[in-house]
Formats: sequence, C-alpha cells, structure tokens
Amino acid sequence: MSDTLSIRVDNVSVTYRTSFEKAPTLRSTMLRLGRREGVIREIEALRGVSFQIPHGTVLGVVGANGAGKSTLVRTVAGILPPTDGRVEVRGRVSTLLALGVGFSKDLSGRENVVLGGLAAGLTRDQLAEKYDEIVEFAELGDFMDLPMRTYSSGMYGRLAFSVAVNMDPDILLIDEALSVGDARFRKKSFEKMRELCGQARTIVLVSHSMGSISELGDQAIWMHRGEMRMWDEPEAVIDAYTRFLDVKRDAATTREDV
Repeated sequence: MSDTLSIRVDNVSVTYRTSFEKAPTLRSTMLRLGRREGVIREIEALRGVSFQIPHGTVLGVVGANGAGKSTLVRTVAGILPPTDGRVEVRGRVSTLLALGVGFSKDLSGRENVVLGGLAAGLTRDQLAEKYDEIVEFAELGDFMDLPMRTYSSGMYGRLAFSVAVNMDPDILLIDEALSVGDARFRKKSFEKMRELCGQARTIVLVSHSMGSISELGDQAIWMHRGEMRMWDEPEAVIDAYTRFLDVKRDAATTREDV
C-alpha cells in the first residue's frame, strides 16, 4: 500500500450465513431435526466494495438502514473478516462503533478506560497521562468508579466517545455516534470532531446526519444494498442520495434521521 494511504479497501465482500426458515411448521421442524438438517441462508452484506483513503482525509459514509455501512466499518476495523477481497490499514485505529461496544458492564468506568487504552496499544504511562482528560471530557466524575451497569445510555455514550477521541489515534472509525448525550454534550462532541479533522487525522464517519457529513467530510461514499453506489465529494454524494430518497435538503435531513 502506498505511504500516502491510510486505508485501502480492495473488492471486499462480506457474506453472512444464518439459519432461516419462513413460517416453519411443526412437521417440517421435526423432520429437519430428525435428519439433523438446517435451513441456511446467505446474506451478502457487502459486494465488491473498493476505495482508498489518503492520510488526513475525512470520509463520510451515507446510506439507508441495512445498506452495509456498519458492516463496512467493522470490516475496516478488523472486527469482521472479509469473505472476499482485502483491507489494508496503516496506523493506530480507534473505534466508536456502537453504544458500549468493548465495555464490560461489570467493570467500573475507570477499569474500562484502562482496558480500552491497552487494547488500543497505549502503555500504562500513556494511559495515566490521558485518564484525566478522558474523565473531564466525559463529565462523569465519581461515576468513573461505579460499575457501568449503573450508567444510563447517555453516560455510556459519553464515555465511549471520550475514550475513542482521546486515544490519539491515527485512524478514527465512528459509526453513528455523534448524537450521544444531551444537546450541550453533542455540541462539544462535534467541536472535538472539528479539532480532530484539523489535526490531519484519517476519519471514517458513518452518519445519518447530512449536515455532519457535509461539514466534516472531504470525501463521501453512498452505500446501497451492500454496494458502493457513489464515491465523490460530500455535496455531490449528499445531493444524489437525497434525490434518490425523494427528500429535500432542509433542517430535517441535516439531523440524525435520514
């Protein structure tokens, strides 16, 4: 991979195999169990996706629910192996993929920060330097020493966001996570994203907010039914996507609801 690239996705496909039967009857179930048979269905979550992201580029990813956006980001993160194709990543990756992913509810916020930092490749000394910054940004105070099962969803999201953005990542992968917390915290999160974008970080941002993609992104891709339908500048992709949805670009489509 070229030294100028952070991420290269080359003809990547991901296929899930799952058990499935439409409206099974008792007779068909008993027969299948007797024969030790199962109904297997293959779901093509991604099909032949290819793109490259240069260092310091913010790539927005748009698409309807079920389009393959989350599968794509998880494949880039190394969580899901591609069925076909190849993914190459250069640099330390920090991920914010879903509410509380990677956290243990039985551990305290403090312990989860330590585990998350070590998993991201930081040393204990580096974690000690970062800890106060993480806690201050998340605004959790004494809750950091309580088990995370006592946290509200907003508290979960605030800590997850704070850990992800304060680990000094080379590459940051965010899946629909800019709307955590109350309005004040969302504003602070967006300002932090602006700061990271200005530091030549490579960022992949999955969002239903066209406003976030437009303001933060350098490039954008539109995913549709597992395929990359378009890869261009954010304004061009957003215009094509909103026309496809037959909605106008207004205050409603700039929120996290398209």
